[in-house]
Order: sequence, then C-alpha cells, then structure tokens
Amino acid sequence: MKERVVTVKNSAGIHCRPASVILNTIMQDFPGCKFTVKTDEGQEVELDSILNLISLGLACGRSCTLHVAGENEDEALKKIGDLFEYNFDFPDANTVV
Repeated sequence: MKERVVTVKNSAGIHCRPASVILNTIMQDFPGCKFTVKTDEGQEVELDSILNLISLGLACGRSCTLHVAGENEDEALKKIGDLFEYNFDFPDANTVV
C-alpha cells in the first residue's frame, strides 16, 4: 500500500465534475486498485462511488491522504493524486476573457 498527501486546488473544491473525472479514471485505468481517502479529521471513504468522494466536503486548500493498494501503485497514486490537485475551473480563474 502506498499513500500521498494531496491538497485540493480547484477553487470550488471536489464537486460533481472533478469527482466524476477522478472516479472514471480509477475505473478505466486502475481497475485492479483499491483507493481510499482519509481527511485530517479522520473521516475515511473508499473511492468506489462519486457520492463517497463528495461526502468528504473537500474544499479548496484542504488536504487529505490518498491510499492505494493493488497493481501499479506508483502510477496509480501519481495520476489520481494529480487529479485531486488539478484546477478543474473552466475557464481558468486566472484567465482574462
């Protein structure tokens, strides 16, 4: 089992769209892995449904620990951890339209 501390960077936190991208990536790219997320407050969920992830209420700037067990743990941890730290805002909040 591997773990990584991630910090949410999306300004709206982990809502439906980022949660959907994260869960779809897990199902498509890492079906042989089990992912769990634990908050600093001790709440822990398995990443097997969008509702589990959304229920954590991960707001921008909040950190949590991502755990992965299974095949290709290093690759899985990097890719899914990077999605937790990705800014999903569109258009990018830093872009002047």
